[in-house]
Amino acid sequence: MFLTVLQDSVEVISEVVSEEKTLSIYKLIMDGGIGGQIIIALLVILLAVSLYIYFERIFAINAASKTDSNFMNQIRDYVSNGKLDAAKNLCAQASSPVARLVEKGISRIGKPLADIHTAIENAGRLEIYKLEKNVSVLATIAGAAPMLGFLGTVVGMIVAIHEIANAGGQIDIKMLSDGLYTAMTTTVAGLIVGIIAYVQYNHLVVRSNKVVYEMEAKSVEFLDLLNEPI
Repeated sequence: MFLTVLQDSVEVISEVVSEEKTLSIYKLIMDGGIGGQIIIALLVILLAVSLYIYFERIFAINAASKTDSNFMNQIRDYVSNGKLDAAKNLCAQASSPVARLVEKGISRIGKPLADIHTAIENAGRLEIYKLEKNVSVLATIAGAAPMLGFLGTVVGMIVAIHEIANAGGQIDIKMLSDGLYTAMTTTVAGLIVGIIAYVQYNHLVVRSNKVVYEMEAKSVEFLDLLNEPI
């Protein structure tokens, strides 16, 4: 008799555990009401946008950072020998931010050095703008996603409390726990999207800064070349 009762208890516990294991994110989202579903959908869209911007920018930055180590030596030889057209052609073939800055400086040779420096600075601002295109959107997503997730949690809590109030004021633990589960899913989703966007943003900033420093170094090297005595 005791063994039979023990076996029945084990079976009941096993069924409860198996029911708990069947709890899925999809079920939590679908049971969270239309408000929670809309917020989850918005977070999914923000995640897709952040991933698109990140990979698009990382490919663009990788392409911009590829420069020939012998590039400036060739420019030095061409400029020293007065072969400005050959130097411009080399810059056009390189097709990188550094090459475009040097090409802008070459096109101003013959004018005062201050004018050449200003032209290179203006061209540099345009190149930096191109490198950082849409990167600020990642920063916005990193800040907005957690707040959007928290909004979903607040909405879920309001809905759960409203259902308890409609139930005659009697606190149903199961109803309250279900409401908390569905409410917290939006916060978790918002934090995940925010963390991903934050990491992506900082990585792109670091990679962009490396290209910017390279541009500044090559610009200074080019201006030093023009200052060298003939």
